[in-house]
Amino acid sequence: MDFQQSDRMKKLPPYLFIEMDRKKKAAIEKGVDIISLAIGDPDLATPDFIVEALYKGAKDKANHQYPLGPGLPKFREAVAKWYQHRFGVTLDPKDEVVALIGSKEGIGHLPIGVLNPGDVCLMPSPGYPVYHAGTLFAGAESYFMPLTEKNGFLPDLDAISADVLKRAKLIWTNSPNNPTSVLMDKAFYTKVVAFAQKNNLIVANDAAYTELYYDGKKPVSFLEVPGAKEIGVEFHSLSKTFNMTGWRVGFAVGNKSIIKALADVKGNLDSGVFNPIQYAGIAALEAPDSVSENIRKIYQERRDLFAAGLKKLGWQFQIPQAAFYFWIKVPNGMSSADWCGKVLEEAGIVVTPGNGFGAEGEGYFRMTITVDKARLEEALQRLAKLK
Repeated sequence: MDFQQSDRMKKLPPYLFIEMDRKKKAAIEKGVDIISLAIGDPDLATPDFIVEALYKGAKDKANHQYPLGPGLPKFREAVAKWYQHRFGVTLDPKDEVVALIGSKEGIGHLPIGVLNPGDVCLMPSPGYPVYHAGTLFAGAESYFMPLTEKNGFLPDLDAISADVLKRAKLIWTNSPNNPTSVLMDKAFYTKVVAFAQKNNLIVANDAAYTELYYDGKKPVSFLEVPGAKEIGVEFHSLSKTFNMTGWRVGFAVGNKSIIKALADVKGNLDSGVFNPIQYAGIAALEAPDSVSENIRKIYQERRDLFAAGLKKLGWQFQIPQAAFYFWIKVPNGMSSADWCGKVLEEAGIVVTPGNGFGAEGEGYFRMTITVDKARLEEALQRLAKLK
């Protein structure tokens, strides 16, 4: 007997990365030597000392029970110390930090804790699809803020109508941005804070990529701006910083009432982060800066190599300021989906159509640099032969 999905599920577009993975596997089954530049999943190994911390914790049977709660006190303390060291932001680990099963989980759950049916959530487009999914699951409505080349791929807050703002309760920002790799500076965050205060909005900033930056230009935290902690929270992850995507560990920090709302949702829907993974997270957060610096050097070399190669192809793009994404205009006036299909069929390369990140992504596609330099060079050679 067949059963129908809920109406909320029917409103969701197919999850972008699952569909890309399906197409990749289908091509592999046909014998194609696939180079996947679609998903932001680091190919580098998790540092050994982090793995050892997990192993040590996993051997202790005391850690085999439910972890429960907002996270180990030591993990939350490590997060607070890391934020103080990295951004100069002071956090109370008791009620301004919550451990997450990866930042994606927290991003998806936050709207359930703070939005009601009929509320509006403001979010960037193109943008991370989970902002929209979480809003739909909360029974609220999404309002998409276009990120265009004309406005530097930053949301135009002044363009949002008064009618929308009357019902708006939450605004998502994202820096370094996925998929465009653009950064928000303190001046823009200051504008966001003033905008949120004026319109009684909660700000949720997705900052998962702050440690993958180039040319020594460190991204800032939203919480560095005066008044930010009074109206907002920030989401972070160990996934990209320490090559821990499969480990599923991250955290949200900031306003204690918003953090409590998120923690209460989680308390009803999950049982916390496995303690040994939190111990591994502590080891990562307490590591010397040289660990993340060495990872950045690898991506810097890849970015420079790939940018030079794409320039030779004559493609239009901005050199990424951070993260490991290239946001590129589709050549020849093709649609995003048609172009990405052509790249897969003719070059054996999986790339991501821009419209998968929202309607405003049409006409663009995203490529990652999460393969080694040899494979990036091979990809460039293949791309050069496209008809």
